[in-house]
Amino acid sequence: MECTVRWTGLSGMTFLAETGSGHVVAMDGAPDGGGRNLAPRPMEMVLLGTGGCTAYDVVLILRKSGQTITDCEVKLTSERAEKDPKVFTKVHFHFTVKGSNVKPNTVERAIKLSHEKYCSASIMMEKTAEITHSYDIVDSALSAG
Repeated sequence: MECTVRWTGLSGMTFLAETGSGHVVAMDGAPDGGGRNLAPRPMEMVLLGTGGCTAYDVVLILRKSGQTITDCEVKLTSERAEKDPKVFTKVHFHFTVKGSNVKPNTVERAIKLSHEKYCSASIMMEKTAEITHSYDIVDSALSAG
């Protein structure tokens, strides 16, 4: 896996990252750091990448477990160290899984497998941060009426 990150010019702190799969993502800094607030901060990208990694795992595991899911969302809230390097020190993952007759123990198992075995990003993040999880299940049959 590889990517290239390029500064877009002499003014501001906007960067374009191109992934090995050919996708381009912009990143920018805060105005007080020379940025223009045109795109997510690099550390926000780390957080959202981690959320994407674990959400992918959870959906895949739930589908393979025979669960009928219609939506899966994970909200990440975090705290960072006060001083440089400002690593993540706490990250909480809250999953909302929607579907029909989704079993809580299967959701718990999917989250646990993601965070202990499959999600490389959260496993790396766990080296500096206290990781916690919670979840809600919304029965789509009940919420449709």
